[in-house]
Amino acid sequence: MAEHNELGKKGERLAVDFLVKNGYKILEKNYRYLKAEVDIIAQKEEFLIGVEVKTRSSDYFGDPQDFITPKKIKLLVSAIDYYVVQRDLDVEVRFDIIAILINKKRTKLEHLEDAFLYF
Repeated sequence: MAEHNELGKKGERLAVDFLVKNGYKILEKNYRYLKAEVDIIAQKEEFLIGVEVKTRSSDYFGDPQDFITPKKIKLLVSAIDYYVVQRDLDVEVRFDIIAILINKKRTKLEHLEDAFLYF
């Protein structure tokens, strides 16, 4: 597996551990719908949360969350919409980003709740 893929998987494991530790229930990991993939679908209280995890080894080119494009947001929204409709859920939906920097000196995790508007 390529090094960047392993970094991404490590970031997703850290994100899941962080969410569980903070009272979130993990419903799905790597949920796919058409061309979309939602890294984590979690629930906390009345919220269904689509979580995008961005892991980088450096912030030289920008913060990890800066790499989420409008196209990616559109795909995330369509996947979560499908998930809610297929399961006939009555929940409020929120989109979070977990930005992680992992390098030799440190690991930094930032949880951005309600990270973007989707209408």
